[in-house]
Amino acid sequence: MAEKIVSTKDNLQILHEDNHIIVVNKRVGDIVQGDKTGDKPLSEVVKEYIKEKYNKPGEVFLGVVHRLDRPTTGIVVFARTSKALERLNAMFSNRETQKTYWAVVKNKPPKEQDTLVHYLKRNEKNNTSKAHLKEVPESKKASLDYKIIKTLDNYFALEINLHTGRHHQIRAQLSAIGSPIKGDLKYGFDRSNPDGGIHLHARKLSFIHPVSKEPLEIIANTPNEVIWNLI
Repeated sequence: MAEKIVSTKDNLQILHEDNHIIVVNKRVGDIVQGDKTGDKPLSEVVKEYIKEKYNKPGEVFLGVVHRLDRPTTGIVVFARTSKALERLNAMFSNRETQKTYWAVVKNKPPKEQDTLVHYLKRNEKNNTSKAHLKEVPESKKASLDYKIIKTLDNYFALEINLHTGRHHQIRAQLSAIGSPIKGDLKYGFDRSNPDGGIHLHARKLSFIHPVSKEPLEIIANTPNEVIWNLI
């Protein structure tokens, strides 16, 4: 599957752009929305791009629909109008989108493909989620499908389809079956990646356009990196 890149400017790789939405391929280290670090978020970079491209006076409207973890790469959708934001928020909340991720792990999962169901409990202090096999107080049910799509010399590439959208869901659930994601020290991998990222990539997103009602399928290429390039 080939990725369609609409344009690339100032390291901003745009996968889809119209009057109501803009979709970008997030890099390792980018934060989607401003946080306590004070680092410039992707949302601001996209606003500046829109302001310059369309010569817009004053403030540019841009709605953050969903987020990806800082060390993760791949598809992020922003809304350019309040109408699109409201409808996209409802679609993501009601799970009317189909999200596919790719991940690289060192330890082969117990099965070639499987459905994982856990109950995730978030720890706000250290910003992690722990996966439990049974429901525990303040936990939320998390479900995903995975399958091995490529076997490398030292690693396994997985394709993951999310059924729920919980905090650190893929990271916590893969760690719980003994297959933490490459580079993910927080969830049990033994060493970090040189760029500080992890090998988790939001590969594909399918949804109905919030205004035109046309079906959209967005695909984002993986980072230009040795192991990703083998996949």
